[in-house]
Amino acid sequence: MNGDSLLGRRAPRRAQRIVIRVGAWEQLGEAASAVRLPVFVAEQGIALELELDGRDATATHAVAFDPAGRPMATGRLLPDAHVGRMAVLAAHRGKGLGVSILRTLVAIAAGRGARELRLHAQAGAVGFYRREGFVPEGEPYLEAGIPHQTMVRSLDA
Repeated sequence: MNGDSLLGRRAPRRAQRIVIRVGAWEQLGEAASAVRLPVFVAEQGIALELELDGRDATATHAVAFDPAGRPMATGRLLPDAHVGRMAVLAAHRGKGLGVSILRTLVAIAAGRGARELRLHAQAGAVGFYRREGFVPEGEPYLEAGIPHQTMVRSLDA
């Protein structure tokens, strides 16, 4: 999956079109950062040097844009089939954007022949990932001072 995909959402009076763009950090880094920095650094207090871990250049990024072209949500897929940096701006939570980003990344990984996806879920997001087929692995741990759980999803038939 490469390029743009459209996600039609139901709105009370008219449908809005959400565009999910997929690409490299060079193309989407500015937009991804416009979501990640407010969520991870400002809201959650994660140090900037931990958030910008140097792995973005090797990752495939997905960013959801509103009809005006403003970024609202993002996530990345590393070459080792690790999903990460899933974030939705506070004003846009509860609209299905996180699910859309995650499903986009799952489809990309499956298309590349990955047999399994892994991620480090913040404790509060474990239920979200469970609903998308991920299962906990091992014991919870602290990452960047926040409780996390490793989760895995098989992509086999």
